[in-house]
Amino acid sequence: MKYSIKRIFEHLKIYLLFIFFVAFFAVLLTFEQQLSFDKVNNLNNQKNIIKTLTKLNKSDIELALIQFNGKSTQLHQEIGKLKMIYKYNLTDRFLLGKEREYLNDLNQLSNLTDKFNNAAHEYYIETKNPKLGKEAKIHLDKSLKAITQHIDNMLLKSISYNQEKFNIVKVLFIIIFILVLFATFWYRKMLTAIYRDIEYLFQVEKNKSNYEIFSMEADAIALRMNRKSVVHDNPSMLDPVTEINNYKGLLNSYASKKGLKDSNFTAVAILEIDNFSKSNRAFTQEVTQAILRKVAYTISLHEQPIDVIARTDYNQFTVVLSRSSREQLFKDIEIIRESIAELKFNAPDNGSILITVTGGFIIKPNNTSLEEAMKQAKEILEYAKTTGKNRIFQQRDLAHKDM
Repeated sequence: MKYSIKRIFEHLKIYLLFIFFVAFFAVLLTFEQQLSFDKVNNLNNQKNIIKTLTKLNKSDIELALIQFNGKSTQLHQEIGKLKMIYKYNLTDRFLLGKEREYLNDLNQLSNLTDKFNNAAHEYYIETKNPKLGKEAKIHLDKSLKAITQHIDNMLLKSISYNQEKFNIVKVLFIIIFILVLFATFWYRKMLTAIYRDIEYLFQVEKNKSNYEIFSMEADAIALRMNRKSVVHDNPSMLDPVTEINNYKGLLNSYASKKGLKDSNFTAVAILEIDNFSKSNRAFTQEVTQAILRKVAYTISLHEQPIDVIARTDYNQFTVVLSRSSREQLFKDIEIIRESIAELKFNAPDNGSILITVTGGFIIKPNNTSLEEAMKQAKEILEYAKTTGKNRIFQQRDLAHKDM
């Protein structure tokens, strides 16, 4: 089985895109890991602020209240930062599915912060009344304990979230590593084989007679490069005038290249030179042969490695094309017709001769033989000749035949 270089490089492009997204995902995880550190630092910072609020100097109550208001406002700002951090923590939100739980914890933290701020404010206000001050102190201690425990629980949950996320990412990256390792060695093997094909095609002396070509494209190129040897070994398959395939060579070349066509569409076109028939020879034999060679050469300029061209009658050429789409097939045969129409041949006795071709074109079904497809293309050609010159007719044009 031969591999297609085109498919290998298409898959390689997908693989490189996959590597890009893996790298992007790794950068995203690095960024989110930093957000996790910021979240932990934020919670620890809140604990420090809370402890500071319980140790303000009560000797200057006005200064203490100013400091208290600043610190208490900062607590709510830190909670706002936590919400903002979580907004960008996509893996925690979508991979773990803990968004509702985490937001509930933040709302509870906000409520406990309000209660703690009220208890601390009451504690500093009631400094002059020993009884009320004692009760305020008890209330403050309870609020301090509740908010501290909640922050500690959030820190533990953060560790738990990170561990859970790490377990998922660990399995994911192990799978990715195995895929990348396999793909890397596979593509290394494929590219090495393609390079060996290029070396084989590039060598001047074909000393690797036992070399097995790896790729379909290289095999097609090798077939084309070996055409001269085929000419020498099989002259019966070539048209002696144009030195391209005759009918026998057409069948042989098509059979040898049939396996290289992959999933492409195949078309058969028969082109006939206008005003150029065997029964009505308007030119000398020398001029006739020169025109035939000119037309054959023009067609061969558009030939791809998996195409086949042949002179199959006195003034007829058969072209077998293989392309990725039906539209491209007809477009390419039209390009060939236009290229021939641009030819001008100067003959000593006949002056400037304009060369045009009329053709019959058909998309060959997979279950139809080449001979049958050629027969259908010739029927289309015969109808096209009755309507004019220098045009290519398709099978659908036959619908106008009976109208």
